[in-house]
Amino acid sequence: MMQTFMSHSYLFGGNAPFIEELYEQYLADAQSVPQEWRDYFDKLQQLPGSADRDIPRAPIEQSFIQLAKQPRLATRSAASESASMKKQVAVLKLISAYRVLGSRHANLDPLKRMDLNPVPELEPSYHGLTDADMALQFDCGSLVGPERDSLANIVARLKQTYCSNVGLEYMHITQSEQKHWVQQRFESIRSTPSFDQAKKARILKQITAAETLERYLHTKYVGQKRFSLEGGESLIAAMDHLVQGAGAVGVQEMVIGMAHRGRLNVLVNTLGKRPAELFSEFEGKSTMDLPSGDVKYHMGFSSDIPTPGGPIHVSLAFNPSHLEIVNPVVVGSARARQQRRGDRTGDQVLPVLLHGDAAFIGLGTNQGTFNLSQTRGYGVGGTVHIVINNQIGFTTSDTRDARSTLYCTDIAKMIEAPIFHVNADDPEAVCLVMQAALEFRMKFHKDVVIDLVCFRKLGHNEGDDPMLTQPMMYKKIAKHPGARKLYADRLIGEGLLSAAEADELIKAYRAALDKGEHVEQTTLTDFKRSFAIDYGAFKGTHWAHPTDTTLSAGEVQRLGEKLTRIPEEFKLHPTVDKVLAARREMAAGNQAIDWGMAETLAYGSLLEKGYGVRLSGEDSGRGTFSHRHAVLHDQNRERWDQGAYVPLRHLSDNQAHFLVIDSILNEEAVLAFEYGYSSSAPDELVIWEAQFGDFGNGAQVVIDQFITSGETKWGRYCGLTMILPHGYDGQGPEHSSARLERYLQLCAEHNVQIVMPSEAAQMFHVLRRQMLRPYRKPLIILMSKRLLRYKDSMSPLEQITSGGFRPVIGDPDQPDVKKVKRVLVCSGQVFYDLQNARKERGIKDIAIVRVEQLYPFPTEELKAELDKYIVAREIMWVQEEPKNQGAWHQIRHRLENCMRPKQALLYAGRPSSASPAVGYMSKHVAQLKAFLDEAMTLSK
Repeated sequence: MMQTFMSHSYLFGGNAPFIEELYEQYLADAQSVPQEWRDYFDKLQQLPGSADRDIPRAPIEQSFIQLAKQPRLATRSAASESASMKKQVAVLKLISAYRVLGSRHANLDPLKRMDLNPVPELEPSYHGLTDADMALQFDCGSLVGPERDSLANIVARLKQTYCSNVGLEYMHITQSEQKHWVQQRFESIRSTPSFDQAKKARILKQITAAETLERYLHTKYVGQKRFSLEGGESLIAAMDHLVQGAGAVGVQEMVIGMAHRGRLNVLVNTLGKRPAELFSEFEGKSTMDLPSGDVKYHMGFSSDIPTPGGPIHVSLAFNPSHLEIVNPVVVGSARARQQRRGDRTGDQVLPVLLHGDAAFIGLGTNQGTFNLSQTRGYGVGGTVHIVINNQIGFTTSDTRDARSTLYCTDIAKMIEAPIFHVNADDPEAVCLVMQAALEFRMKFHKDVVIDLVCFRKLGHNEGDDPMLTQPMMYKKIAKHPGARKLYADRLIGEGLLSAAEADELIKAYRAALDKGEHVEQTTLTDFKRSFAIDYGAFKGTHWAHPTDTTLSAGEVQRLGEKLTRIPEEFKLHPTVDKVLAARREMAAGNQAIDWGMAETLAYGSLLEKGYGVRLSGEDSGRGTFSHRHAVLHDQNRERWDQGAYVPLRHLSDNQAHFLVIDSILNEEAVLAFEYGYSSSAPDELVIWEAQFGDFGNGAQVVIDQFITSGETKWGRYCGLTMILPHGYDGQGPEHSSARLERYLQLCAEHNVQIVMPSEAAQMFHVLRRQMLRPYRKPLIILMSKRLLRYKDSMSPLEQITSGGFRPVIGDPDQPDVKKVKRVLVCSGQVFYDLQNARKERGIKDIAIVRVEQLYPFPTEELKAELDKYIVAREIMWVQEEPKNQGAWHQIRHRLENCMRPKQALLYAGRPSSASPAVGYMSKHVAQLKAFLDEAMTLSK
């Protein structure tokens, strides 16, 4: 039957695409194809190895193409046809096995410590091929090279391509074009570099510089931490190749993020930092005049480096010891630079991230950063990742304790990034994969990963003794000559230089280090680049800089009309229709302005003035509490991109750009991204909004290490705004507190601004003030959820057209100052609870003052307000947070500075608690009543 079928079917008729499509149909539903084809495909599935999970169906599909090329041979017997077909399919499966699993037998470990685990699929015998088949000719399928070759040659080509000093992982990629590109790139050259003499000399010079610098520092500054690169010196050759190659293809800026390992080497030998400056840092000095400063292996740097394509600006980001947290910061900075250039594809700005092996897979920041990489609001056209894989991590050299995956790079498979493993002892192979990574990124605008398998010659830092934890590994390392020696010997063997010339490179570099200079000038000192960031206008300014943040009534009405105009035949949800109708009335002055409208007016007016606005959060388009409605959805269209309308993008032809993003569910990566973006975009209002304020807990590292301390440590200015919903409404421990106390604890040196507005107009003015003032500090807004729809907190139009942000708001009921015996001071929504309680009880001798800005604390404004109450003997701070939380302990001394002698400072609020809020509504109400009673009851 099979012989008859094959001789009369389309199998040998040149219709391979038809057969492939039929096979896809068979895989989806075997009953949907004709019986004769179903029998044939069933037999293919039963061939040895076909059911193995590691082997994809691509070889079987490829067999159709190859068999379709063969002429119909009716004279062949069915047995010989079947045997020939089985052998051919077996060869194609062997090729596929090497593509999928070849990296497991690649020569990647410079220390050669571990025996390679058997991979049966890489053995011809596994697929039914024997020694007798080695001389036979077979079709090579899609294997790049001769179409037909002997099995022996095919195996040799596969081993050279996939099991040499380069190991490739790319068959997990589902995009055929990307997968075939990697195949073509490496199979065409069999993963073997072919650099000319000049390039080889440059590589040797780079790794000589890397090794010599480390050894120089090791002897000059004995015992000082530097997190040496020794064992991974090929990184410097790779970075040089990347910078030069990127410049050659038109990249204008490169933003680099890395942790400690090899950082000083990259600073000097890649970015061109003068060794003399580095030596000063080792000696406890610094060229930067900063309030606190930071250790030398956290410091950033930037320079302009000449390349064949022109100068490229290279920046190394400042970073803390929290390792991978700098990664989304770098990507965010790259996105801002691309935005400034109008670089929508990422061709002009390239982010590069250097990782440690354990940190790369161990820290969740990378999962979040990868998850951001292909999204619309965070994509940068791909990032080049380099893992400095010293096979130890911190102290764990046994991978059973370091991860649950085979490779430390397996996390990158979540976004189908190609992964190029390479032996760091072969610097030419390292440069080869670097070139391929750059080409892949520039072509497909997607992340790509290089796994630089090396070792760590010394301990985690130079004070550690690694023999305590890795004795056998370090016995191997002690015998290793180093990548520079191996490569120099290789070039000497090739006759490209002499041993004396190799030694002279070391001597020349050491002599330059003795002078504190470079061997050669690698940076440009007089190059003036376009799109540079200038924070000069924001230095030395004060938070109280007078700024007009008002709009005229005519401007409000004009903006209101634009913000509520929708396209024809756009079907609004009834609720949204009512919101827009109300906003028209607000703009006309017929209704009080609510918080959603106040925010929207602030954004619109800034956009028209040329300030871009970027707003992100987990539900920012609509607003978590359904108050913003920045994105409108057509109720009759399914697709988001076709059925969405953003009024803030349609104000005028020359307005600044507006972007609102419903972000991924990862606060840490997103907030770090927005910090990096804001740091590189001083003329944009960049806002991160927490779905609930305490969700910021998941990004505490970003808050501690970047947002609140980046300026004092590194001199990095940032105008990032954080909106944190906050307020006690009986919603339990996780949806009440934004942890105000944590932010206040981090306040010093006017590093941030913390406000808790209680009126819609306050929100309007503080957002406009953030951009219109020549002052760039992070702004943290604790926004009440309840007040978004609370009538008394809405503002008349006059508060938009006059005044400004008020750090302190006096009592609106204006009690008789001569009768007031107690002044309540509070922040946020609790003001309305206090006001209502006073009104209900008919109290006339208690005044209520709001502190809307908690830091920088408005001492003068509050003192002036309190001084009005000339007979008051009690000043009471009232908060709805527990006593050990909220603002009380952080601002008590500030309140005392505003009081007159003999006045008593009292407290009213919830009792101290281990939890941010109670979980029972009844208990919440009881606590509220208790502290309101306390606030309204004068001391006897």
